[in-house]
Amino acid sequence: MDVLLSALADPARWRLVSLLAERPRSVGVLAQLTGARQPQTTKHLQTLERAGLLTCQRSGRRRIYALRSAPLRDLAAELDRLAATADRAEGSHATYDRYGLSLHTERLAATEPGWADARSFRFRRSLPGSPGLVWNHLTEALLLTRWWTPDDLRVCELVFEARPGGRIVLEYRDAEDTEGSDPVAGHAEGVVDEVRPGERLAYRLSPVLADGGPAFTAHVDLGLRPADTGTDLDVHYRITDSTVDSADFIAGIEIGFGQSLDKLAAALTAQTHDSNSTARSISWDV
Repeated sequence: MDVLLSALADPARWRLVSLLAERPRSVGVLAQLTGARQPQTTKHLQTLERAGLLTCQRSGRRRIYALRSAPLRDLAAELDRLAATADRAEGSHATYDRYGLSLHTERLAATEPGWADARSFRFRRSLPGSPGLVWNHLTEALLLTRWWTPDDLRVCELVFEARPGGRIVLEYRDAEDTEGSDPVAGHAEGVVDEVRPGERLAYRLSPVLADGGPAFTAHVDLGLRPADTGTDLDVHYRITDSTVDSADFIAGIEIGFGQSLDKLAAALTAQTHDSNSTARSISWDV
């Protein structure tokens, strides 16, 4: 496939393929139709022949080339497969486009320090599991690593001291960057402000810029309430101390934090399901 794509990548060779799709033609005629010299046309045709796209027959002193359709059909099938894969990942592409629009808007708005101060976001989720179980996922490092990043990212460093004045360090990389060869996708540091187990958690967190300074300060307040189906989580996310260079971070808050909470819901659903399955198994054994 690589040889085929390389052969078709040249515009001159693509023109020859288009002409030969109509009917077999001689080297001389192809040179005339493309406006190229015959030796140059011959080299292009030989490249296409080596790629399996053409066959050649001698007729007296003439060489007649014809197009083989099978390699093109194979290429079309592979391209169709790639398109189908992209269609199945439509959500990821839509998120990429949405972030791009947000990025453009925020960069235009970031003209001076404090430009995004007092900007706030609200997130609400109805989560399976008791407030105690949800609380564990909000405060225990091992459980936090399962959900506290946007899609396609993974936590690579985490410190979360669930006490007033406790330290927070969060660093994450691309989920597929297992060797750490890519730059860190994000690093943030902060402090816990309030801890009321099973009820309320408040903390401040600042993404760190390349120069080591804070991009902005996020004041995050998470409230938990018991509900018939589990726990209602209400998150208030407020920005202060925004710098001009914080635009790229702020553009991704609504998307990224929302994705993180969706991963939290999925993690709780999986744990609740596992717990229920274990309980049923024990009851059957008894």
